[in-house]
Amino acid sequence: MLKFLRLLKIFTVATKYGLDEIAMSGFDAPRTARFVSGMFFWRKRITTPRGIRLRLALEELGPIFIKFGQVLSTRRDLMPPDIADELSRLQDRVPPFPSDQAIAQITASLGAHPDQLFASFDPVPVASASIAQVHFATLKNGKEVAIKVLRPGMKKTIDEDIALMYMATGLIERVWAESRRLKPREVVAEFDKYLHDELDLMREAANAAQLRRNFADSELLMVPEMYWDYCSSSVIVMERMNGIPVSQIDRLAAEGVDLKKLSSDGVEIFFTQVFRDGFFHADMHPGNILVSIDPATFGRYIALDFGIVGTLNDFDKDYLSQNFLAFFRRDYKRVAEAHIESGWAPRNTRVDELESAVRACCEPIFDRPLKDISFGQILLRLFQTSRRFNVEVQPQLVLLQKTLLNIEGLGRQLDPDLDLWKTAKPYLERWMGEQVGWRGLVERLKAEAPRYAHIFPQLPRLAHRALEQHAQPHAATQDLLTMLVLEQRRTNRLIGFVAWLAGGIASGIIFAALFARYGQHL
Repeated sequence: MLKFLRLLKIFTVATKYGLDEIAMSGFDAPRTARFVSGMFFWRKRITTPRGIRLRLALEELGPIFIKFGQVLSTRRDLMPPDIADELSRLQDRVPPFPSDQAIAQITASLGAHPDQLFASFDPVPVASASIAQVHFATLKNGKEVAIKVLRPGMKKTIDEDIALMYMATGLIERVWAESRRLKPREVVAEFDKYLHDELDLMREAANAAQLRRNFADSELLMVPEMYWDYCSSSVIVMERMNGIPVSQIDRLAAEGVDLKKLSSDGVEIFFTQVFRDGFFHADMHPGNILVSIDPATFGRYIALDFGIVGTLNDFDKDYLSQNFLAFFRRDYKRVAEAHIESGWAPRNTRVDELESAVRACCEPIFDRPLKDISFGQILLRLFQTSRRFNVEVQPQLVLLQKTLLNIEGLGRQLDPDLDLWKTAKPYLERWMGEQVGWRGLVERLKAEAPRYAHIFPQLPRLAHRALEQHAQPHAATQDLLTMLVLEQRRTNRLIGFVAWLAGGIASGIIFAALFARYGQHL
């Protein structure tokens, strides 16, 4: 019954905002579109742009659908630009749940009431989102902390809404052949994994610990410490961080923060996470970024909310670094070659044609400040080019694209005249110098030294064993050879018997023929 009521609400909201018209606009079937439109003859004509209508509908359907829209906004390889731009404006603003529920959650997860665990606990939440809300407290040793508490009943709500989404995508795939290119089932599966990962707050705490360790010696970024004795899958306790939200430009300027330096520092932090660590904060919207004004850490970024992180392997990092450097050097031929060499573009792709298409996308953005560049438009044109050349959009790069768009927005706020290319190019060239050439070789030898120290003393024994195995075949090999010899002997006996039998039959036939011919003269 509850599922039916939820479906009824979704249908009502979809009808209210004319989502049927948006869906039917993708069908090459005008008669069907007119028939569907006629079913809603009583509805007034809707003139609001489709992107706004979709955003409003998702906001009315609640937090899970809001998050789904946020995920869709990052898939500019699948979504039209007007819809992707509008969905990116979705805000995860949800009323807080009652404090007694938060206290009950903390008590159940940590085994004691907050009054017993902490010197003080503020029952009024300071922030609330669809998955969790945050309360401030003080440990008994005097340290100020922030407590993130999972919203009760979220798993059941997510499972029910995700099941409805899978049902809808199954129906869409059956009635709309073009939907296969948009991969609706894969998009929902990606969203399903993303949401269930966020339900485990221990995963978020581990992500924060890794990022903090990566930037332990950094003068650019601060990450709160996790207090593991107070962490569980539904409650985590972390160091309380104080700072000014990065979006409050006037306050930052009034405090004397160098906005141009802050802007370039943000670019360096991004490229450090991507190319040095292959582990990056993938939800860097302004609400998750503060700037410290404490004298000891003045002007440093503070990262919050680590539910979404991206990872890249060595192959991804090498591919990206080659492409970024080739872009910066305007070597579009190398960009095309890298796509083909990596297997992301078909082997039969003509390098010159792909080179020309990439040049048309990227050449207009050079020698221009960030305020005159739209990465959204560049990415859109690159994705259109990708589809034309059947280039596969790698799933691990979707979060990177989302983060790059966040960096663009942040840069526009802090320093509209920032030249992203000139800021990033020296860092990338330095990083490439550390990965290739003598410096890269030395660093890799250092990294492998512990393994070599373990292997070298064993080399004489391993070499002796290998020589013995070469001189004396392995027992299993000997058994196999013996079986082959026996089988060969059996085969030879069978062949001999068949030959003897065939010879006997042939002799009998010849004898009978001779007897028939000459026997009558005897």
